[in-house]
Amino acid sequence: MKPIYITVGNELPLMIIPDSQAHLDGHTILTYTYNLYKVADEVTKDDIDRKDSFLHIEKNLDPDYLGYITFEQPGHEFTYTPGGYHRLKGDEVEEVIELINYYRDTPRLWTIE
Repeated sequence: MKPIYITVGNELPLMIIPDSQAHLDGHTILTYTYNLYKVADEVTKDDIDRKDSFLHIEKNLDPDYLGYITFEQPGHEFTYTPGGYHRLKGDEVEEVIELINYYRDTPRLWTIE
């Protein structure tokens, strides 16, 4: 999937890299994870590939990494797990969740690679 670019408030540009997993533990659970990165400069495909390669490691050392938000289905529950050197504030997490929900609910915004 392609990254999603948003700005939280008026001053925090973010790149969100979607990821999903299906778990089977007596029943199927789909978990949608969105990895969050600060965007300081123009992002290249190499930057995205490098960040994407860190999605499944235990500790992400990228200095722009802010952690991830997990949406679980059914129930639409979510959690924010901070990571890296910086973390989002509560109101920033709420805004990111609202923007991700808007993106998820608006298929015309999706692009197919």
